[in-house]
Amino acid sequence: MLEGKSILLGVSGGIAAYKAAELVRGFVKEQATVQVVMTAAAQQFITPLTLQALSGQPVCTDLFDLGLESQIGHIQVARAAQLAVLAPATANLIGKMAAGIADDYLTTVILATTAPVLVCPAMNDKMYAHPATQRNLQTLRLLGYHILEPESGSLACGEEGPGRLAGLPDIVEAAQRLLAPPTLQGRRILVSAGPTWEAFDPVRFMTNPSTGKMGYALASVAARRSGEVHLVTGPSALSIPQGINVYRVISAEEMKQAILDLAPTMDVIVMAAAVGDYRPQTVASQKLKKASPTMEVTLVRNPDILSLLGENKLQAQVLVGFAAETENLLENAREKLLKKNLDFIVANDLSVTGSGFACDTNQVKIIDRSGEVADCPCLPKDKVAALIWDRVERSLAVREGAIP
Repeated sequence: MLEGKSILLGVSGGIAAYKAAELVRGFVKEQATVQVVMTAAAQQFITPLTLQALSGQPVCTDLFDLGLESQIGHIQVARAAQLAVLAPATANLIGKMAAGIADDYLTTVILATTAPVLVCPAMNDKMYAHPATQRNLQTLRLLGYHILEPESGSLACGEEGPGRLAGLPDIVEAAQRLLAPPTLQGRRILVSAGPTWEAFDPVRFMTNPSTGKMGYALASVAARRSGEVHLVTGPSALSIPQGINVYRVISAEEMKQAILDLAPTMDVIVMAAAVGDYRPQTVASQKLKKASPTMEVTLVRNPDILSLLGENKLQAQVLVGFAAETENLLENAREKLLKKNLDFIVANDLSVTGSGFACDTNQVKIIDRSGEVADCPCLPKDKVAALIWDRVERSLAVREGAIP
C-alpha cells in the first residue's frame, strides 16, 4: 500500500521524537518517499541530519529558508503529500492544530495540505488526560483528522499510564489503511489463523508448526481495505492489528464453536488456520508421569470445520480454504476444493523453500472451481494476502452481477 506513496512525517518536540528515525526506516522499507518536517523543539531531541540521511530527502525546518522557500516550498510540500503522519504529536502541536495556528513550518504545512492526516499523540499521562488536550483531540476528529491513540505503559518521566507513542508497526499499519482503497467496505469477513493445541494432560499437547502469519496477514490486509474483520485465532505470539475483532481459542472444538457462531452473518470466510486433524481421546486430569519407556495415546478425529462451513454455506457467501501439501499438490487441493464446496482454494507446497509454516513469505497456487490455476511467485505474506483478497473481491462482484 505504501509503495511509491509520498508521506509527510511531522516530528514535534517530545522525547518520543527519537523514534522518528525508526519510523522513517519503516516507511522507506515499504518503498514510500518520506518528507520529514521538524519543529524547533524536535531538533533538540534528534538532529535533522539523522532524518535526512535515513529519508534521503532534505528535512524542512525553517519557514524562512531562502533556498527551500524560494518557490514557496511549504506549499509544494503540502501539495505533494499523499498522507501526513504526525509522530510524535505533542500537546502543544495538537493545541495549535485545533486552533488553526500556523506559526512554523509544520503547522503551516498541515494547514495547507489536503491529504489525510494521522495524529499520533505522545506525552505525559496527566497532559494527555487534561480536559484541554481531550477537547483539542475531539476538535481534530471533528475536523476530519485521524487519531491513533497512544499506548499505556511506562513513560519517560517515570510515571505509568496512557501517553506512550503508539507502536511503530501500528503507525505503519494505520498509514497503510488510510492509503488503501476501501474495496471491502461494508463486508463482514471471518478469517481463521494459527494452530490448535490438543491436550492429553494439563502440561502437554499436540500441535503443528503454524505461527498464524498467513492468517494474520489476511486479516490485516482485509482491514486495510475497510472490511469488518473477525479473526478467530489459535495460540500465536503475533500482535493483533488495531481495529480487528479477535476471538482467541485453543482447541479445534473451541475454534469450531467460535467459527460456526459467526459464520451465518459473514460475507466472506477464509480458513487459513492449521486445525489439528486429531485429538487425544482422553485428557488426564493430572500430569502423566514417566512410569514406563513407552506411552500409548488413542487419537480421535477432530471436527472438520471447513466441511461444516461448506455444507451450510450461504448462496451469497464466499468460502476460501487452504491446502498445505507435501506431494500431489494440485490433485489434493482440487479434491479438497470440490469435496468441501469452496469457491477457491489456496495451495502451497511445504517442501518448497520460503513457503508454508513460520515463513515471512509464501508461494501459492490459487485454484478455482473451474479448474483454473493461478501461480503466485514467492512473496511476503501480506502481498500474498492482497492477491487472495483481489480474487475474493472479483468473486463477490461476479456473484452480485457487477461483472460478468
